[in-house]
Amino acid sequence: MWYPIYNNITMNIEICTDCVEGAVIAEKYNAKRIELCSALSVGGLTPSFGLIKQCVKNSLVEVHVIIRPKEGDFNYSTIDIEVMKTDLKMAKEAGASGVVFGILNKSNEVSELNLELLKIAKNLGLEVTFHRAFDFVKDYKKAVEKLIEMKFDRLLTSGLQLTALEGLDVISYLQDNYGDKIQIMAGSGINQSNALKISLSGINNIHFTARKLVKSVSEFSMGENIEIDEEKIKGISNIFSA
Repeated sequence: MWYPIYNNITMNIEICTDCVEGAVIAEKYNAKRIELCSALSVGGLTPSFGLIKQCVKNSLVEVHVIIRPKEGDFNYSTIDIEVMKTDLKMAKEAGASGVVFGILNKSNEVSELNLELLKIAKNLGLEVTFHRAFDFVKDYKKAVEKLIEMKFDRLLTSGLQLTALEGLDVISYLQDNYGDKIQIMAGSGINQSNALKISLSGINNIHFTARKLVKSVSEFSMGENIEIDEEKIKGISNIFSA
């Protein structure tokens, strides 16, 4: 499998998805991996065993599973941590290539509790990404140094802003100063109109969702009907394969 290239730099594309179709289309357009979640409307929660297994079965892309047991902030109880450990092992059993999590303490600093999950993940041979909990830390330089010390493989960030484009200065700083020690991946609000500009920060990992609302064929529904926006994935992929 090849990955989209721009100016001789490999761009690793990660699609955030909550369905098997997302994994299949990610492979079609040569994405490097998917971040698999449920409940994307609240930032993503841990998906089911069945969903992980079917994504692995039906696509060749790497499946990286978010380990987030509840919506809200990123402070977790002892019981929450035990749930996360169990879910992490479940993700490996289902065939995942990596996991994605982030734990902060009550002072919005990177928590030492991350080490408990990291140890399990590394022993299982899983890659580990620290997710956008990073965008809520009070000292991002101290935080990224802590993640490097802990040996996270990758950091997903919008540069502490609502979107990656707005946070591009911080993303560029992180890439320039820490990119040789931890992979910096930009995410949030990335689309066809700004993907190239964001990539010029020097990063070679981008992350985005590609979803669109569709009309239900049923009279009754408990939530919105969403499907994969294939054109968005194709459009961004084409930027880096042209």
